[in-house]
Amino acid sequence: MKAVRVHQFGDPSVLKPELLPDPPVGPKQVLVRVHAVGVNPVDTYIRSGIYGAREFPFVPGFDAAGVVERVGAEQKAFKQGDRVVVYRPPGGTYTKLISCGPEYLFPLPHNLSFEEGAALGVPYFSAHLALFVRGRAKAGETVLVHGATGGVGIAAVQLARAAGLRVFGTGSTERGRQLAVEQGAAKVFDHGKAGYIEEIRAATDGKGPDLIVEMLANVNLENDLGLAAMHGRIVIIGSRGKIEITPRHTMKNNIDVMGMGVLNATNEELHGAWESIRSGIDAGKLRPIIGEKFSLDDAAKAHAKVMEPGAFGKIVLIP
Repeated sequence: MKAVRVHQFGDPSVLKPELLPDPPVGPKQVLVRVHAVGVNPVDTYIRSGIYGAREFPFVPGFDAAGVVERVGAEQKAFKQGDRVVVYRPPGGTYTKLISCGPEYLFPLPHNLSFEEGAALGVPYFSAHLALFVRGRAKAGETVLVHGATGGVGIAAVQLARAAGLRVFGTGSTERGRQLAVEQGAAKVFDHGKAGYIEEIRAATDGKGPDLIVEMLANVNLENDLGLAAMHGRIVIIGSRGKIEITPRHTMKNNIDVMGMGVLNATNEELHGAWESIRSGIDAGKLRPIIGEKFSLDDAAKAHAKVMEPGAFGKIVLIP
């Protein structure tokens, strides 16, 4: 089978397409033929070594979607021919075949394509846990998705809107901002424009957002601290460096600042979140937006693209 492996940390050029033996299928496992793979910023952090030591070589990736090709004799949860979402399998997802236990699989809703299925895992689990577990979001509150145009941002906009929150967002391009409005944001602000923080404050009648979901804390956290409402919560999903902040801002309005790493979620938490996500998909309220598609051989190009400014939807690989 074809797969992409990393033999040493580095820039996108360390992603090497290779031919590997097909993986074995144990009695309690499932073999999935992959039709689409999701690309996430976290994949690039792991590839570059930011997340610490790994055993080399390894296949990167957490998200995929495909069809069950074979099942082990003791595995009863899935059958041959089932369309599935794969999330966080131990062996990675940048590959044509994945062998894993059923706990890493979720039924792919009939109304979603394989590309859309591959865009569910990291984005929708991250957004759901940030909003409702860490962020304690409630219907009627105001949420700011600070970075609303990429895979996780769009998921957060859709989920928050479906739960009855008033949603604002930010984005760096007119195309991306329009996309976020189409997905349910009441208004989306240009975070490259001087004075945009005051525009957000005015849109909340001077109160500020009850919850801020932050995709780039190393740039935005200081502004978030000065913007959040009394007893507001800030949940950090993404950061790409250091920042100097004024801690007194947290005291002024009793603000909670929390990190959220989806890789820390247990399988029980993920399957609980899946029930809510699946309900939203079935109701037509949730649907991933696909930005660009690359071949598996072009994984390096996809890694460069996912880190560029001006995010628009989800990037996927087609094996």
